[in-house]
Amino acid sequence: MSVLRKAIAAIITVLALVGAVRLILPATDDHGVRRQLAFLRTELESGADTDAQALFPEGYYFLNVLYGLTWVELGRRGVEPERAAAEAAWALSRLESPAGRAPFDAAATPPYGVFWAGWTNWLRGGLLTIRDDPAQRTRLVADSRALAAAFDASATPFLQAYPGQSWPCDSTVAVASLRLADRVTGTAEFAPAVDRWVSRARGLLDPATGLLPHQTDPATGLLPHQTDPATGAAVTGARGTSQAIIQRFLPDVDPAFAREQYPLFREQFLARPLGLGPAIREYPHGTGGVADVDSGPLILGISLSTTVAGLGAARTNGDASLAAALANFGELAGLPLSTFTTKRYAFGLVPVGDAFLAWSKSATPWTTATPPAPPAAISAWWRFPLLTLLLLLGLSPWLPALRRRLTGAAPRPATK
Repeated sequence: MSVLRKAIAAIITVLALVGAVRLILPATDDHGVRRQLAFLRTELESGADTDAQALFPEGYYFLNVLYGLTWVELGRRGVEPERAAAEAAWALSRLESPAGRAPFDAAATPPYGVFWAGWTNWLRGGLLTIRDDPAQRTRLVADSRALAAAFDASATPFLQAYPGQSWPCDSTVAVASLRLADRVTGTAEFAPAVDRWVSRARGLLDPATGLLPHQTDPATGLLPHQTDPATGAAVTGARGTSQAIIQRFLPDVDPAFAREQYPLFREQFLARPLGLGPAIREYPHGTGGVADVDSGPLILGISLSTTVAGLGAARTNGDASLAAALANFGELAGLPLSTFTTKRYAFGLVPVGDAFLAWSKSATPWTTATPPAPPAAISAWWRFPLLTLLLLLGLSPWLPALRRRLTGAAPRPATK
């Protein structure tokens, strides 16, 4: 075996060993999250949020809000709380900047639409859980009152994010922020609005899945099996992209509703493509559809962005075994690259993906205790096929030499 071939064989073996370690070691909580945040801060200062805006309508917003929310997650459990508050406040200021508001309609109800209003309110409330600020507290109450009034005045529980467009996941985030506002202020001012929303949302579930739908008629909240000659609006049943966000926030909205919805989500969207690691489908089992800007490319029906967000949903629903499996599989498939101070996935080519992953790995409920663990959805042996493949990969370069040693055969002469 030549020196070059030995070097290549050694590299392949080391890579296989690294992959095996990534499949086994814990990969949630603060596993590399602070180094991911260091990478993201540098990227944000270099304009990565502006670049992300060119990829999808909320690119700028998501990169900043997820950066801030992840710092809140760390600060809430005592990790650099002063710095966490400062970084979250910095991210919040960027959401409220002209660039952060640019894609949204100032004339909407609530102002800038429920997507902008809900996520911004959630970050503001999170910031107040780690550092009190009278001005921010006043703003949280005022914006929460505007949100509650908008829900109470609407013909549908699902408010518009853009003119004529409504996604229940956006309203779920906004309603969770009302629950958080009550916790921050120590009142129950918004509890009636939240309870009314839950009651109305229960009546508009997708009949095919029993889950909240992906998109609804902005005027009536109609579902696919319903018609309204006055609007004729097209609507869509449950999809993984929005379900991963909905399931992430439902425990904070209403734990009982979450306990009903999460098992349905897991049953209909959790998959193991080719019998390997766990992942989340974009469309329910037995159905299919096309990829779009939200789902990203679909591989065997799997959406990578949905899978990443699904990790956070598993954590907030107490599904520690699934969360750990999704995180470990991500450590293998996500091609992480680490330095002493930073960590990035997919070579850092899509920073918003790093932001979603950091946010998901550190996810916890903010208004309630973590729910009891549901029955395990994935066997503890899920790693076995992948570890077997890695073992074969690591050994394969050495097998010819090993076979010759065992059989006493002479090595084949080098060809000219």
